Amino acid sequence: MASGVLIVESRPASPQEAAAYHDWYDNTHLPEMLKVDGFVAARRLAALGGDTFIAIYEIDGDVEAAKAALGQALGSGAMSRPVGVELTPPPTVRFFSQLGAIGQDA
Repeated sequence: MASGVLIVESRPASPQEAAAYHDWYDNTHLPEMLKVDGFVAARRLAALGGDTFIAIYEIDGDVEAAKAALGQALGSGAMSRPVGVELTPPPTVRFFSQLGAIGQDA
């Protein structure tokens, strides 16, 4: 069971950049994120009827330590720059810690 998640909401910068955005996310960014200590799974979802997407990264272990490891990876240049991502406004980034769970995957 994950001890927390990072949820990032973003969108392509334009319809013309949508293919590059999705390619970067699926083939570059998600694999890079899973190399960061603490991040163990990732998935993306699309808003129904919209052009907004979320990425949910599952964290195993201490959420603050994973957050720090991500900051270090970003600061060191170990991760690629976003491609085709709307940056004005920037993506919404939020970390969450597990409080409780019930169900099949809990």
